[in-house]
Amino acid sequence: MFRRAHLFFTILCGGSTAAIMIAMSLLYLHVSEGNLRSSRFQSFQNDIGTIAANLEQSTYVSMQWLARLEAQNDYIIYVTDNGVPFLHNSLNGGVDSHSQSLFQESLDAYHDKISVSLASPDGSSYSGIWHMEYSFTSPTTGDSYYASRIDIEHDDSTTLIMILYALNPLYESIRHQRSLFAWIDVIACAALFLFAWLFTGRILRPLRENQEKQLRFVAAASHELRTPLSVILASSECCENASGEEREGFFRTIRREGERMNGLIDDMLTLTRSGTSRFPIEKKETELDTLCLNAYEAFEPVCRGKDLTLTLTLPKTPAVRCRCDADRISQLLSILLHNAVSYTPPGGSIELALRQRREHRTACEISVTDTGIGVADEDKAHIFDRFYRAEKSRSTKGHFGLGLAIAYEIVSAHRGSISVQDNPAGGSIFTVRLP
Repeated sequence: MFRRAHLFFTILCGGSTAAIMIAMSLLYLHVSEGNLRSSRFQSFQNDIGTIAANLEQSTYVSMQWLARLEAQNDYIIYVTDNGVPFLHNSLNGGVDSHSQSLFQESLDAYHDKISVSLASPDGSSYSGIWHMEYSFTSPTTGDSYYASRIDIEHDDSTTLIMILYALNPLYESIRHQRSLFAWIDVIACAALFLFAWLFTGRILRPLRENQEKQLRFVAAASHELRTPLSVILASSECCENASGEEREGFFRTIRREGERMNGLIDDMLTLTRSGTSRFPIEKKETELDTLCLNAYEAFEPVCRGKDLTLTLTLPKTPAVRCRCDADRISQLLSILLHNAVSYTPPGGSIELALRQRREHRTACEISVTDTGIGVADEDKAHIFDRFYRAEKSRSTKGHFGLGLAIAYEIVSAHRGSISVQDNPAGGSIFTVRLP
């Protein structure tokens, strides 16, 4: 499922971004090519204006000057005087049929523009000189040209100068620009899809991990529920043929296992609520030293019965106040003390300590120190996971691996932190910091 979702979101994210990028590239190309054509045509018009100004100041048209214009600007120039081809055309090897056809097509395009506009086309004029620039495409070859028609009026004659500029270099530049942008778009799209693949994978990773945790949670819960349920079923079958005293023993077993199942289900419901916004936390001003004292009084008889020494360390300040949920903090203390009592052998010691802190936005610190079996370094990173129990020595009957997970959720709901470290004297130190 996650693989398909990963692929879908990669295509959606990368495809939408790539589509926007390509659309912007096409828009830029359209504007750029339009500006390139416009600037090239404007440059052509400026050149023709300069040529017309030179012709106005000259009394005749120099063939050397025309040849130099052709060589410097890649122009094709055709001149007629009263309809007779100018000598310049003969000096350039004569006008072949293709060139003659090209000039005729440019003249036809000129007359077409006049007929379409139904008036004289816009142009520029000097005294005795008039010229007009336009573009046309040769119907024979399909090549495009900029053309200018210059008419020079004399007393007894009219000189016609046709100047053509082939647009092949312009179109070659446009094709090169398109090719460059195409390669840029291909590389950018590949980079975008790679980024989308990594980005969506990073986004989906918590969801995948959460699903895996849920599956492990269900599997572990099923395993934990199966054990007491099997004992209950077996005891109920044995009750059929058991005597009165044996039946009472089986009933006690059924009750005990039922209470274990009930406790496990309560813990599971607590953790289920902690994963949603319904985890009940009601914060109010609370005296933490009172809560620690109550926890000490509740567990001191239990420790004495197991030959354990329980001590309580409180700050000298009369009252340590913190805005928290008193019931949840009491539950947290019970979990930590019960965990310490369960894994500390007879003759050991347990210390419950409360300290006030003013650094790193921490209001107070609660620690439970024991001299028990401790927690291995490789287990410290998972000790607060649901249903996680380290070594078999810590898998005592009655512990489902949910207590520390509930403690972690309580502290997280208070925006605090909980950690575990080794006790130099042996055992573990669980430390809770509340803001």
